Amino acid sequence: MAGAWRNGLGRRAAVLGLAVLIAAPPALAQSYPERPLRYVIPSAAGGGPDTAARVVMAELGKQLGQQIVVDNRPGGSGTIGTEVIVRATPDGYTIGHGNILTLGINRSVLPRLPYDLDRDLQPVVQMYATPNLLAVASSLPVHSVRDLIGYAKKNPDGLLYASTGSGSSIHVSGELFKLMTDTQMVHVPFKSAALAITDLTAGRVHLMFDNINSIGPHVKAGRLRGLGVTTLERVPAFPELPTVAESGVPGFEVTAWAGVIVPVKVPKAVVARLNAEINKTLSAPAVRDRLIAQGLAVKGGTSEEFAVHIRKEAAKWAEVVKRAGVKVD
Repeated sequence: MAGAWRNGLGRRAAVLGLAVLIAAPPALAQSYPERPLRYVIPSAAGGGPDTAARVVMAELGKQLGQQIVVDNRPGGSGTIGTEVIVRATPDGYTIGHGNILTLGINRSVLPRLPYDLDRDLQPVVQMYATPNLLAVASSLPVHSVRDLIGYAKKNPDGLLYASTGSGSSIHVSGELFKLMTDTQMVHVPFKSAALAITDLTAGRVHLMFDNINSIGPHVKAGRLRGLGVTTLERVPAFPELPTVAESGVPGFEVTAWAGVIVPVKVPKAVVARLNAEINKTLSAPAVRDRLIAQGLAVKGGTSEEFAVHIRKEAAKWAEVVKRAGVKVD
């Protein structure tokens, strides 16, 4: 009987131990976070990704009851900041920004990455999607996409188009435009959108495809002339601007996007907590209104949905990069 009792006690202890293990992740999620978080953005301060992310992170910090410190790590076409995220301690206190460049395009244009995007990172949630906006210097004598195409055909390699770096969604927009319009223009990469826009405003370069929340204010202020947006539908923030597709380049579409990512070993319970809190943040009227005013489409959803989106975009851009012959300068 004593043996049976000991066996029964052993079974109960095993069951209790299993119950503790099962309960541990939710308990971890409930206590998290207990100190400030770091949000790594693999691009410079002041650009479109930075502006939008700060809106979301400010509100998320209030919800979590902890400060979220934004850490801009530009360079290397986004690989420097992305590697910081990959190598961070996987405790959920370093989270990061992943977008069309770092998660979708880089794997096709860079010869080797210092990490494996599929093995070393896990998606948390998509935050937003955004069109690029095609703008030209006010001094350029074109007032529509058709004017631009005509001018480019009459002046092969006479137009300089700016980007935030080789292989960026902004660069790819220009290359795809050249491919689909049979025009020749010269690519001029800059280290940041702010530097590119400064030269564009001064007329030292002639045109640029840029995230709408980055270049849009300059168009609204009249410092640059907007010609079109790169989505297939017009954008509420710029209802007067046609799409590039309806302006002489049927089928032209480039949609940038971004979301939150973490190191692959961050506990699933923490990822689930972050997903729930960020979805709540994105649904807050103050956040939605500010993002929409910047020309962004607010997303949200599950981690799995973001993972599917990343895979689809990676496949799409691999094909576009190949067709357009995009190279890193």
